[in-house]
Amino acid sequence: MDRDGKFCSTFRGIVKDAGSKPVRLPPKSPNLNAHLERYFRSLKEECLGRLILFGESSLRNAVKQFVEHYHAERNHQGLGNSIIESADEVGTTTGKVKRRERLGGLLHYYYREAA
Repeated sequence: MDRDGKFCSTFRGIVKDAGSKPVRLPPKSPNLNAHLERYFRSLKEECLGRLILFGESSLRNAVKQFVEHYHAERNHQGLGNSIIESADEVGTTTGKVKRRERLGGLLHYYYREAA
């Protein structure tokens, strides 16, 4: 975590009580958490900002679905527009085009059905 005031000793105590080890970034190091900040921005803008959540279980389900989409179904520009964990159907040129939806149609993944 960075050195923002919202990460006070009380917050760090909650993190410790949950079984995690809070790690603070060194001072004046804004680029150390840039990738994580970008991921959280994507999570908020593409998923959480578009849903009405009812409790912790619906939040956990939404985040789980987004993470699965993010790693297994979404093209990554930093990897030459390839998918991190591609399935067998990626790259096939024959078969009917199908669509998989997540989060009630908020996230879409298009693939070809096996011939």
